[in-house]
Amino acid sequence: MAIAKPIILAVDDDPQVLAAIARDLRQEFSQEYRILRVNSGPEALETIKELHAKEEPLALILADQRMPQLEGVELLTASREFFPDAKRVLLTAYADTEAAVRAINSARLDHYLMKPWDPPEQLLYPTLHDLLAAWQVTNKPRFDGVRLIGFQWSPLSHELKDFLSGYMVGYQWLDYETNPEAQALVKARGFEPTDLPVIICADGKAVANPSKADLANSLGIANQPLQDMYDVVVVGAGPSGLAAAVYGASEGLRTLIIERQTPGGQAGTSSRIENYLGFPTGLSGAELAHRAWTQAVRLGAEFLAPQEVNDLCIQDGYKVLTLSDGREVKTKAVVLTTGVSYRTLDVPGMDRLSGAGVYYGAARTEARSCDEQDVYIVGGGNSAGQAAMYLATYARNVYIVIRGANLAASMSAYLIEQIRNTPNIVLMPFSQIKEVCGQDHLEAVMVDINGTVEKRPARALFVFIGAKPSTEWVCDQVLCDGKGYVLTGRDLVADPRYAQSWKKTREPYLLETCVPGIFSAGDSRAGAMARVASAVGEGSMAIKFVHQYLDE
Repeated sequence: MAIAKPIILAVDDDPQVLAAIARDLRQEFSQEYRILRVNSGPEALETIKELHAKEEPLALILADQRMPQLEGVELLTASREFFPDAKRVLLTAYADTEAAVRAINSARLDHYLMKPWDPPEQLLYPTLHDLLAAWQVTNKPRFDGVRLIGFQWSPLSHELKDFLSGYMVGYQWLDYETNPEAQALVKARGFEPTDLPVIICADGKAVANPSKADLANSLGIANQPLQDMYDVVVVGAGPSGLAAAVYGASEGLRTLIIERQTPGGQAGTSSRIENYLGFPTGLSGAELAHRAWTQAVRLGAEFLAPQEVNDLCIQDGYKVLTLSDGREVKTKAVVLTTGVSYRTLDVPGMDRLSGAGVYYGAARTEARSCDEQDVYIVGGGNSAGQAAMYLATYARNVYIVIRGANLAASMSAYLIEQIRNTPNIVLMPFSQIKEVCGQDHLEAVMVDINGTVEKRPARALFVFIGAKPSTEWVCDQVLCDGKGYVLTGRDLVADPRYAQSWKKTREPYLLETCVPGIFSAGDSRAGAMARVASAVGEGSMAIKFVHQYLDE
């Protein structure tokens, strides 16, 4: 959406004078400004109110003094309520100069001009150029994108921020409690605080209490399949799913990828991945996911989000996926890349404060709210280390709470070294969180430090305590191990406990589940490595096996 030009508003009740003003203004300023003209004070005030409601930029008001119903000084004074920074110029005859001089103080007039101003090159344009240049210096252009208005400690506001960030949608966050602009926007659109959060799209459309599906529709993300039958459907858009979609689409397969949240999975929440091949300075998980998503779509893959698969069944050899909205998707082959979800921390207060100071995963969208505050991280893996390094650029102190003596057993050496060299990151060994405290948001944590419990103030708590596979919905169809990870390939025939699950005469392909034509890749597969590179490799390999299956 193109940014609107700032406006110059000319007001005079004499049609001939107004036409002359508009003509001269257009001649000099029309390339950079829009010229509006109004022939009465009351109409001009209504125009100003409309411009304010539409958030249009008003740079300068040029008003004649002697107008019936509403004089120029009165109009310019009233306009301050709506556009306090706009420049105000009064047009006067010689007899009105005394009133104009008084108005410089009473109406905070910026200038007055005598009529007539012929030639305008000497008597009009230099003054207006100076005023407009001064306005441009102080003017803060309206953010011309998606705006999210809500409460800082609202879990739904947090979810929507994460959703927008996950799709790398530029947006402006406005806290209703502390931002007058947010309050004015909500009031101008007829909403109440109980309607928050509110999304205002770039086209001006506003939606109160939007679901993620509403937001996806507003952003143009597809939420329903376009074809009756696919060659392969990829469930999950983490690194393995995105790799499968890229290779499936590039090799001519009718490919659909379904994601219940945002692209990237857990890797997508990482603030910086520094050990992925080909990126010597590292890159964020969101950036990697967005590149892969864009690549898959460019090559012809369809992307469905936010959409969840609730069931999978076999009909006449085809796989039928049932979506959360009841629709069905038919496909010849399926690649399960559902990934894992963070395990919850089972201590008092966690459920109540989740999304209001307590977060699972990196929650990069909340980092700025931690400015010069103390934050806590539970966990000692790479995800925790990457989050600690990112948060340390904002927080006063970052405390890493671990049960063991050090990070050596669970974190990469490069991250341990970075943490050691960051003065505001404090490692707390032999420690664990016992309780989180606060009314409507996190205020403090109870920490057991080697047997001694302390209550410590905290702005935020980020939890990284392992993961569990997101396979609950499919475990009744494909074989999983005792922890819920999907069994594939040789695991199905090498172990006598599972040998009867494979019915075909050929051996299962490397990533194939006990159901022919259903494959599993990435972190939810039994035996997979929890690394982005290996997930990408498995997603790519899965398409090779899909081809072999389809050629049978």
